[in-house]
Parts: sequence; C-alpha cells; structure tokens
Amino acid sequence: MQFADGMSTQATIRTPAEGLTERVDPIACLDERSRQQAMLAPPLAAGRYIEVEGPSETLMIPLGDGVMHIGRGLSADLRLDEASVSRRHAILVPRRSGTRVLDDRSSNGTFVNGRRVTQADLCNGDVLLLGRVVLRYLEV
Repeated sequence: MQFADGMSTQATIRTPAEGLTERVDPIACLDERSRQQAMLAPPLAAGRYIEVEGPSETLMIPLGDGVMHIGRGLSADLRLDEASVSRRHAILVPRRSGTRVLDDRSSNGTFVNGRRVTQADLCNGDVLLLGRVVLRYLEV
C-alpha cells in the first residue's frame, strides 16, 4: 500500500525486535506478587528461572511445575505493568525436555532471540522480548 507521499506501510511499521524501541526497566514493571516470589541472582537451587535484569539488580523468578501466564492483566502469574505488554501476552509451558513459550495472541508479539514466534522451545540463555520488556530464560 502506498501513501500520498510515496511511503509504504512497510516503511512505517516497526517491531521491537528491530531495536528501534527503547527498552524499559523490567523490574519496575513487576507487580508486588511477582517481586515477592523473585530472588536475587544467582539462584541457589537447580531449576528453571526467568531472569529479570534491572539497572541496579537482577531478580530470578523460579518456574514451577505448572503453566505460567505472563501479561499485564491481573490474572497473570508473572504480571508486567507495561503498556506494550498485552493483558495476556505469553504462556510458559514446562516440559520434560525444557520449557516452551507460546504467544497468547499478543498485540506486539513474542520474540525469542530477536525472532517473532507463535511458539518455541526455550534453551538456556534465550532472550524473550514481550513488548518492550526483556527477560532471559535460564536453566541451572
């Protein structure tokens, strides 16, 4: 589609993965319930974690055996109070072989290591981008 000034819609659409969006402090986005379940890095026990790195501290959120819903909505297990995060943004599903992330029909998409995904198996160190919030998946 072309606009009157010759620009196309391709030129005006930017995704967070293109690095054109300013990142936010993910720790400041965490709600109180998520902060209470978090621990300061490094984790002591073996397990799977979501690393939330802020400018002055890093928090580790342990992943349990159940499904974890991530989003801005009040019902999210990991609540990120950031406008670019959908109310129901992503789902983390634990599996015997690791963890799988599913996009929950979010507006801004779910990105793993810079690629937009609808679902992906996560590996240790993978970077998740939900809206403007950057998280890291870790296996210890």
